[in-house]
Amino acid sequence: MASTLALPTLEKASQEKRRLSEPSFGIALVTVLTTLALAVHGYHPYAEDGGLYMAGVKRLLNPSLYPQWSAFVTEHLRFSLFAPLVAALVRISHLPLMTVWLILYIATFWLTLYAGWLLALRCYSRRASRCGAVALLAAGLTIPIAGTSLMLMDPYFSARSISTPFALLTLVGILDLFQLRSPPESSRSRTKAIALCFGSLLIAMLVHPLMASYAFGFALLLAILLSNSRQLRIAGSAVMAALAICLAALLYLAAPPENNAYMHVALTRSYWFISQWQWYEQFGLAAPLAILALFGLQRRRISRLAAGSLARTGIVAGTVSLVVAILFARTNAPSYVVARLQPLRIFQFVYIFMILALGAALGEKLLHRKAWRWVATFALVASIMLYAERQTYPHSSHLELPWYEATNRWQRAFGWISANTPVDALFALDANYVTEPGEDAQTFRAISERSALADYSKDGGEASITPALTAAWTIGQAAQTGLNTASDAARLAMLRPLGVSWVVLPKIAITDFHCAYADDSVKVCRLPLRTP
Repeated sequence: MASTLALPTLEKASQEKRRLSEPSFGIALVTVLTTLALAVHGYHPYAEDGGLYMAGVKRLLNPSLYPQWSAFVTEHLRFSLFAPLVAALVRISHLPLMTVWLILYIATFWLTLYAGWLLALRCYSRRASRCGAVALLAAGLTIPIAGTSLMLMDPYFSARSISTPFALLTLVGILDLFQLRSPPESSRSRTKAIALCFGSLLIAMLVHPLMASYAFGFALLLAILLSNSRQLRIAGSAVMAALAICLAALLYLAAPPENNAYMHVALTRSYWFISQWQWYEQFGLAAPLAILALFGLQRRRISRLAAGSLARTGIVAGTVSLVVAILFARTNAPSYVVARLQPLRIFQFVYIFMILALGAALGEKLLHRKAWRWVATFALVASIMLYAERQTYPHSSHLELPWYEATNRWQRAFGWISANTPVDALFALDANYVTEPGEDAQTFRAISERSALADYSKDGGEASITPALTAAWTIGQAAQTGLNTASDAARLAMLRPLGVSWVVLPKIAITDFHCAYADDSVKVCRLPLRTP
């Protein structure tokens, strides 16, 4: 009889021990997975948007940089505290910028995976499910999101590197707030949940207002779908969807028609318009919604859990954003105000929920406690992601750490420019230089710390979201289009009126300009002085 009575007590003690050990286990698991994720996804601090953000921080640390065409360095940061915060960390820590940049990159990778773990902890009762969820998230961190030109996490540090984990922590706070079960602890727990929710949302808002706005909409919708009232869930979801569509309609109707110059800029951003996507990119919107439907709409116990609520939130939000994009983000629309907001960015959260759900199902139903299954499954996924990453940056080091010399020849040339040319020099490169063989989308301004005319790709993105830059972008990219194949006379005619003093050309470009730097891929040449 005594032994029979002791069984529930022992079982309860065992459950309590597991509950107390779970935070330590989660921290250890996420730390290991962060290391593996870095090894798989790499680090390219100067690439793509990472270079744009870095140039903005460098400008704050040294205001003498980028004295010309500086709007393309500063305009995209005017609504964000990202650059001031990073610059402040550099000043306070007395560490080099590139060291701080790397630390923040690793920290945001870790925090994103930890936020994923916290979501899984609230969604799945079995450890195998939680491990599968966060392991698959780690393996797929840089997966592209349909045709939106976004990844879940970038292989470089940017404002979204911070906004993403804090957006997920906002959702963790919402789950905690609506799943409190213990009356004696409810007041303290509710306070912690509210603090986590609003504190995380505030941080996300400070660094990336657009993504934080979508996170706020997600949090409201999730709160509605966590309600115990079926009528409230249905009516609330319908009202949220109607409000989103009506708001988009009001913005669309109230905005003045775009001028032809800006329309040309906007239409270069094909990822804004679903009609310009490839079929497989469009499939990348439908498939995640269908997968979430399998987890969120099934009439089983899971549909009453946090996992089901997250899945249904993703379905509703993703569907509404898709409707908004189809109705108001069209190439033939008179206004691109809705397209500029890129409503399909909300699929970042849809993809995260999908990956967590798939990983949890893998861990629970397939992998179990078989170590070889875990190793084989995630080695396969990681190998695919590693291969894709190397195809994206084939001429750059996989981990571009600050204490190693750059292997990318274009990057070396840009570094030479930083050390050997005047700070006030103005450079020109072909408008599409980031697509040159071997360039790997390394951003000129971030590495060279020199002013440059606006290019087609990255600066075109800046002009598309800041119409005031349209005129400058049009002039800059027109002057540099075909620069690599133009004659010297044509180059001088295009560049001298703009005050350009240096050009960067591929090695095969023909020129009689004096080239102070040259290697097997790229050369840096000075325009001849004007003759009297």
